[in-house]
Amino acid sequence: MELKIEKIDEVLEALLFVSGDSLKISDICEQLELQKSEVTAAVKRLQKKFGGKSGIHLLSFNGQLQLASNPDYADIIACVLNPIKEKALSTPAMETLSIIAYRQPVTRLEVEHIRGVNCDYALQALLKNNLIEIVGRKDTLGKPLLFGTTDVFLKRFAIEDLSQLPGRDELLEKIREIEESAPSEEEETLYNFADNAENPDFLEGEDVVMIEGDETVEGDPNSEAAATDGND
Repeated sequence: MELKIEKIDEVLEALLFVSGDSLKISDICEQLELQKSEVTAAVKRLQKKFGGKSGIHLLSFNGQLQLASNPDYADIIACVLNPIKEKALSTPAMETLSIIAYRQPVTRLEVEHIRGVNCDYALQALLKNNLIEIVGRKDTLGKPLLFGTTDVFLKRFAIEDLSQLPGRDELLEKIREIEESAPSEEEETLYNFADNAENPDFLEGEDVVMIEGDETVEGDPNSEAAATDGND
């Protein structure tokens, strides 16, 4: 379908509005028979239109486009629409997300080695919020799961791709700013790891190694830690 240049902005705006979800720039170019440079130029114009104090912002991330509400008006929108609010991430979850963002793809044990504590429930919280995902398995003993960030992570922190990640301290501060409030005492309890707690669903079938201070407690004789101890 051929589109006149002067109508690109209006058509792109309509497409994103009706879609409600993200659209790939490559798909838009293909269907409208446009060059990527033409769509990119239209995006820049629309970002000027939908920016600043505008109630709508145009997000560009990972080769995709999406219209979203201005975060400055989040509280007002919440009062009117009464949506189901996302729970604030706990401090352990924020720290875990930061590590995954800069070290991905990374295994659970690698994250725990950096943090020095068990990360099972922090990982579960991040998975539920679709900020991270399982991206494969590491080609090593036990084939542990590898975790990486998602497109939702890019959208939430308003960056186009991982090359635009800020410094680690800046990212942690940005995470704190995005969360409307600290988790309640009840919510904090959800992230505390109990010694007798069952494995979360996403770790079903995985070896579990609990870290207590400087000591490692073997949860499975076939775990990576157990295998390493056996080879000493």
